[in-house]
Amino acid sequence: RFIAKPCAINLGIQDSGPHRAQPNAILEKVFTSITKSPDGKRLDGLSKQLDWDVRKIQRWFRHRRNQDKPTTLTKFCESMWRFTFYLSIFLYGIRFLWTAPWFWDTRQCWYNYPFQPLTSRLYYYYILELAFYWSLMFSQFTDIKRKDFLIMFVHHLATIGLITFSYMNNMVRVGTLVLCLHDASDFLLEAAKLANYAKYQRLCDAFFMLFGVVFIVTRLGIYPFWILNTTLFESWELIGPYPSWWLFNGLLVTLQFLHIIWSYLIIRTAYKALVRGKV
Repeated sequence: RFIAKPCAINLGIQDSGPHRAQPNAILEKVFTSITKSPDGKRLDGLSKQLDWDVRKIQRWFRHRRNQDKPTTLTKFCESMWRFTFYLSIFLYGIRFLWTAPWFWDTRQCWYNYPFQPLTSRLYYYYILELAFYWSLMFSQFTDIKRKDFLIMFVHHLATIGLITFSYMNNMVRVGTLVLCLHDASDFLLEAAKLANYAKYQRLCDAFFMLFGVVFIVTRLGIYPFWILNTTLFESWELIGPYPSWWLFNGLLVTLQFLHIIWSYLIIRTAYKALVRGKV
């Protein structure tokens, strides 16, 4: 309200929604109770009932569908909030992990396990991340609904499960690596969205391409060969098959499948951008 909205207005983003549909009780009832996109047969029936032209009714339904879509200002404010959090938590994580021995040697995640101290910085890093993902879990039902709603829902469940589970089992060292790795690309995507909403096309394209490179390198390169390698093989070698090994690694592998799906979508979008000349 007090930061993102003024920024958006200064960038020329208006708080004006789409053209509102003409009030009509019959069409509104059909729209809310039956269908938002009526077929030809229903359109003909409504045309006779209202004595309206079919094209006029189609136009009314189009306007009514657009009426429910969030404004660019709303989307800008949501993305700015997420950009602020992702960037802040990533910088905090990097600053904290840079001096941590397990950041440079993943085998340190398992030495003397589970008798590893929980420092205050590590604790706050974990609690902040867990709180944010719980907020996403609840707010995704009220936030702008996007096409990847189901995938994101699974992602939030897996992430909350991993953060909670690893904290309870004192696997926080490897957990911080997973969290930091995921935050590395998220703020770049939100930056691309902000540039897109503000109509800075070249900046949007640059941020998206940078996001795509960082995402694929971290999620398809570093994550499986660095994170999964230590949780699947190094942990087995150093501490043996602990009781929750299968659940812990099952959740991590689930994330990897999601990474593959998203990487495909990013590559497809990048290809379309090259063909059309813009994202």
